[in-house]
Amino acid sequence: MGDPQYLKYPDLSLSQHIFTLTNPSASKSSQQTSLNTLQDVIKEHKMAPLYRHLAHPVNGVLNATGEGGAQKSTSFGPKKIGGAANLVATKKSSNKISLTWDEDLYEELRAENEKELESIQKEEEEAEESAGEVEVLTAQGNRAEFYARIGEKDKAISSYEALLEKTSTLGVKIDLVLAIVRMGLFFADKTLVKKNIDRATNLVESGGDWDRRNRLKAYHGLYLLTVRSYNLAAPLLLDSLSTFTSYELCGYSSLVVYAVLAGSVSLKRVDFKSKVVDAPEIKAILGEGEDRLSALTGAVSAGAGAGDEEMKDVTTATPGHASTAVNLTTLGQSIEGQLDVEAPIDFSPLANLVNSLYTGNYRSFFVALAAVEENFLSQDRYLYEHRGWFVREMRLRGYQQLLQSYRVVGLSSMANDFGVSIDYLDRDLAKFIAADRIACTIDRVNGIIETNRPDDKNKQYNDVVRQGDSLITKLQKYGQAVRLRGSERV
Repeated sequence: MGDPQYLKYPDLSLSQHIFTLTNPSASKSSQQTSLNTLQDVIKEHKMAPLYRHLAHPVNGVLNATGEGGAQKSTSFGPKKIGGAANLVATKKSSNKISLTWDEDLYEELRAENEKELESIQKEEEEAEESAGEVEVLTAQGNRAEFYARIGEKDKAISSYEALLEKTSTLGVKIDLVLAIVRMGLFFADKTLVKKNIDRATNLVESGGDWDRRNRLKAYHGLYLLTVRSYNLAAPLLLDSLSTFTSYELCGYSSLVVYAVLAGSVSLKRVDFKSKVVDAPEIKAILGEGEDRLSALTGAVSAGAGAGDEEMKDVTTATPGHASTAVNLTTLGQSIEGQLDVEAPIDFSPLANLVNSLYTGNYRSFFVALAAVEENFLSQDRYLYEHRGWFVREMRLRGYQQLLQSYRVVGLSSMANDFGVSIDYLDRDLAKFIAADRIACTIDRVNGIIETNRPDDKNKQYNDVVRQGDSLITKLQKYGQAVRLRGSERV
């Protein structure tokens, strides 16, 4: 089906810089770096529509009403780009670093846009008069990419849709739909993303090639993260690690972070062991020393029971898998080949979170969880919105993992294991108990926690009785409805 097309724009890393500017958790140095990058990219790509949407003193989402930069606006131009307000972390950011409005710069960029658009229009007309259908579609594709490059959301999507109607090649259709998905991700338009993820899925199922199928897997997984469906995102993101080529979507380091976080909060312990703790692709990033070397050389197994005696539970164990080698090409591109694009990331908090959760070192687990919230959840535009939920679910997972091994646990002992006070543990557990998330009771008088283990056989018996009563009632109503009198029988 040919190489993927329409991958260059929009630049999703730019949306992260915009987010960082309004993120109260970001450092001043990172905000200044993001501001410099944003200013340079706006000038380089002549992004007049996006510049207006962000920095306009009246309508700009980065500036409060009436608080523009050095120069005031004399023209109001088009309305704001729909849905783009979600680009920012908060509209009430207290930082003093902001993108200032320069009317002269905006007019200069807009003039450049009009000039380039005239050139594209001329190219389209010449192609329609003297060239073939391929050249016409190429010229129209240039228009769509132009709008995507300058941040003109609505016109870019309209141009992609027009191309989609005229294109007959399945691979190009998939590329166009994925380009629309990226526009939705850039402007945080979840409705647009969902609609086009479904469209891309239907196209891929109708005969998409291997590369586009794998790229869609990463797109779908990332979308599911944004809507807090971590349980559905985890298998897609983890499967994408060994075949990842969607660098237009995010860097490989970011994909590892997303996959590990989604897997940590949603996978059962056996799957967590095989797909996260022992996964060679993850060990190659999070591991140290011999673990990392063995992952890179393919010497480790991603099987469910690889080197783990504790996991041999016949009721939950899954068959082991063959040893899996790391995609060295992917790793090389993401870590070494993209050092000029991706900033160095300290993965130690993430590695500590995974290891402490699996080994049951709950004091270290809570410390690592706080570090992950500070360094990852609060800094990434896709994770920021759900950071509170993630931390709460991970605390719940730690509590459940410890309590499932005991019938009675000392309150002070458990508080000491997690490195928190008894009062904090009491309050935190009470929330989960009230929501039926943990089956236990707290006895503060005796200072113990008693777990209430459900009786599976009695539960199954009660379910059968309840469902049987419901079925009998429905059958009786049905019999009354269809009963025929003797005179009505044939």
